[in-house]
Amino acid sequence: MPTASTKTTTTSAKRSSTATKRTTARQQDAIAMLKEDHKKVSALFEDFEKARSANRKKQIVATICQELTVHAQLEEEIFYPAFKAALKDKELVPEATVEHASVKDLIAQVRDQEPGGEDYDAKVKVMGEFVKHHVKEEQNEMFAKAKKSKLDLVELGRQMAERKQQLLTAH
Repeated sequence: MPTASTKTTTTSAKRSSTATKRTTARQQDAIAMLKEDHKKVSALFEDFEKARSANRKKQIVATICQELTVHAQLEEEIFYPAFKAALKDKELVPEATVEHASVKDLIAQVRDQEPGGEDYDAKVKVMGEFVKHHVKEEQNEMFAKAKKSKLDLVELGRQMAERKQQLLTAH
């Protein structure tokens, strides 16, 4: 007869297996993967707003910069070209690319700077606002169109997950 400990272990293992399957499926779908990145970065910007110590702000900004840099590279190398080709897009991708350039400029301005002064916080806040706007457009317009297209979002997600690993390993 199974003990309470065995039942708990079995239940935990089943939950873990289910969570792993969900995570794997989510990572295989390009849109789910990008949305997950969006949520993560949004939470980091919220953490920055709450942070008081310069050291904590610097840590959060370093993570924001890395996450956004990798995310933008994935979109620019894999997702945007596929989206542009599949939907013959001449508007959303160019606009998103310009938005990326603005965010990259702000990343360069804060990445290796010491927190302090109004400019640092203002640049991070504006970066967050740019990202929020960009995310809203992607999720409301681009992702909706991608879902209705013939894009193989699972294959794109696989390529993006593989490339993300390479980029994170390189950093």
